[in-house]
Amino acid sequence: MQNYKKFLLAAAVSMAFSATAMAETLKMGIEAAYPPFNNKDASGNVVGFDKDIGDALCAKMKVEKCEVYVSDWDGIIPALNAKKFDFLVSSLSITDERKQAVDFTDPYYSNKLQFIAPKATADFKTDAGYLKGKIIGAQRATLAGTYLEDKLPETTAKLYDTQENAYLDLTSGRLDGILADKYVQYEWLKSKDGLAYEFKGDPVVESDKIGIAVRKGDPLRERLNKALAEIKADGTYKKINDKYFPFSIE
Repeated sequence: MQNYKKFLLAAAVSMAFSATAMAETLKMGIEAAYPPFNNKDASGNVVGFDKDIGDALCAKMKVEKCEVYVSDWDGIIPALNAKKFDFLVSSLSITDERKQAVDFTDPYYSNKLQFIAPKATADFKTDAGYLKGKIIGAQRATLAGTYLEDKLPETTAKLYDTQENAYLDLTSGRLDGILADKYVQYEWLKSKDGLAYEFKGDPVVESDKIGIAVRKGDPLRERLNKALAEIKADGTYKKINDKYFPFSIE
């Protein structure tokens, strides 16, 4: 009789645990101003590569509900640490400085940094001598912004709160060029506004690893890593990649 009661108690605990797991809600943080990786569609819904990856990971982890929380880029890591959301999937470069504030998953894609400038500027070069005194735009608190300040201090670096605002100043003639992630630039160059511009020179950073951030010590990191490996193995990752790019960005 005692054994039977223990069995019923164990079964009840197991069912309660399963119900809790099934009812789990996770919140993903996204900037939503960095197409094609993250932005808003005409209806105001968050879309993009990052969002699709986040949804796929939640599905693999069997999360019942995965909610999106939009945050300004400058405050996106503090918002994560303030528990506004549970993980940050917003094209965040893995850097030693950021590792002091958050833990990263394995990279979920790789990027490069490259300049764009007007096609009419045929003599545009990416060396420090040519760029001295040039006004170059980049998004603030990004690898590109840091590169301009650290590697090309003699340029006039103009930093923006969003990548879209950098493009507005470029098309208005207030910038000589922009340094940003190659795959973001690739998307913009295909747009009507970007047709008069082109990549200049080779990438200045060849391997920019992008990861998902969680709070320091959060076991969610290992769950995300496992789910990431699974979506790569079963073809889900490739389907998402191919939706946005005609080449692999893994």
